[in-house]
Amino acid sequence: MAARSPERSVTSAPIDSVLVSTPSPITESAVADATAAALAAIGEASDSASLKAARSAHAGEASPLALLNAAIRDLPGDQKAAAGKLVGQARAQVNQALAAADERVLVAEEQQRLLAETVDVTAVPSRSSRGARHPLSLLMEEMSDLFVAMGWEIGEGPELEHEWFNFDALNFDEDHPARAMQDTFFVEPAERHLVMRTHTSPVQIRSLLSRPLPVYVAAVGRVYRTDELDATHTPVFHQIEGIAIDKGLTMAHLRGTLEHLARAMFGEGAQIRLRPNYFPFTEPSAEMDVWQPNAKGGARWVEWGGCGMVNPDVLRSAGVDPSEFQGFAFGMGIERTLQFRNDMNDMRDMVEGDVRFSQQFGMVV
Repeated sequence: MAARSPERSVTSAPIDSVLVSTPSPITESAVADATAAALAAIGEASDSASLKAARSAHAGEASPLALLNAAIRDLPGDQKAAAGKLVGQARAQVNQALAAADERVLVAEEQQRLLAETVDVTAVPSRSSRGARHPLSLLMEEMSDLFVAMGWEIGEGPELEHEWFNFDALNFDEDHPARAMQDTFFVEPAERHLVMRTHTSPVQIRSLLSRPLPVYVAAVGRVYRTDELDATHTPVFHQIEGIAIDKGLTMAHLRGTLEHLARAMFGEGAQIRLRPNYFPFTEPSAEMDVWQPNAKGGARWVEWGGCGMVNPDVLRSAGVDPSEFQGFAFGMGIERTLQFRNDMNDMRDMVEGDVRFSQQFGMVV
């Protein structure tokens, strides 16, 4: 038997050393080098940016392991399974390392954020935002101080008022429109006849019932009406009212008091005028206008409040003899006064609670 030619002899080689008989990049050493480089880059990643770069370089479409995986399709069929297993195990190892690194970096960055945002709530603050008192509160105090300086008293009364003080004692008829639910907040149960006061006038009646004559009282406080909130109305607002009961008081005393108030509020050049009107609690009655040079649409007279001589029926309700004592009363809205003083066109700015509004018009504290 003839000896086999040396040129035709085949030396067997294990698959884990050389996967193909022809030169191929898919070797154990190539896969091991790519895996080691990937694990090293992932291990060195200390934040999201560096981990993202490592992921792109070693697990992306152009990474060494991805290129080795793509080369499997060019191998002979009997070698693809072993090569696929080798590369697949390496890629799985890299993906596991990436998942662990994701968690590690996430925890580390969260701890860094917590440290950076740590606030010692027991420490004295190095800075603080200064607020301001609301201009309505300041204006009510200013108006109260004006009347105190004139020798008047400041009266107070409940906001949840009995219907007798709010309407009956002030000469409102039983069918007066102000008694309708469309205008007034009535409080259950109905048989108790309680309302959220629609004006501060009940304080006038309470003052006449609780004080000896003569009486000079101004009442400043919150009142309620079922108005829609818009630029010139609000369901909860503030009023100032005054009542003076003495011997010999006339409309001249009323006008002088109101002119003094107007000049204190709007400057020495302020002007007022009285127009005849009707109110159930005064007779004669008048609407008081104030000259508003900054009114929307141009300078004009703007209604500021109502006034008049106290109706004798109101005096009798409080036990005062109208043949011996006379008096005058007036009332106006604090919000409207603030609008006129500060050239404001929208009353809603006063109730939104924006500290910038108070800082602009109020007193910084």
